[in-house]
Amino acid sequence: MRDREATRARLLDAAMDEFAQHGIAGARVDRIAAGAGCNKAMIYAYFGSKEGLFDALLKIQVDRLVASAPVTPEDLPGYAGRLFDAYASEPRLLRLVAYHRLGNGSGDVPKADVEAVAKAQREGRVSAEFSASDLLGMVVHLSILAFTTPNATRELVERSVRRLVGQ
Repeated sequence: MRDREATRARLLDAAMDEFAQHGIAGARVDRIAAGAGCNKAMIYAYFGSKEGLFDALLKIQVDRLVASAPVTPEDLPGYAGRLFDAYASEPRLLRLVAYHRLGNGSGDVPKADVEAVAKAQREGRVSAEFSASDLLGMVVHLSILAFTTPNATRELVERSVRRLVGQ
């Protein structure tokens, strides 16, 4: 008898490599299945489609990222630093997010995080120079942009965000 969860986990692991290397359009289910040591029909059985597999993988990875780097409105530089560290420890995630944005045009930050920053702005704990959504979007993107800058460091990201938020 097959271990359903082990098969699902192997498919997700193989998909991480395939999607990070080739994107959703270039990824091939036969390579994912081979990497997972199973039949490609299992992808459809577990995830419905290649896109369903990508969406499931992205959700898992983003949930891990959110758990490892929670938003702290009063310490947005620290939040950006934690994001930088998370991306540095799993660079394939940057590629997954980029491919998702290319295909969907969406790069929204979680609504609850925007609301937390907005509340801190209303209470005067965070600068209200930018909308909460714009501010949080810029903080997230500064943590990502650093990977396109030679010799970028967590310190550079945190210093940039401190300047952005006036700290």
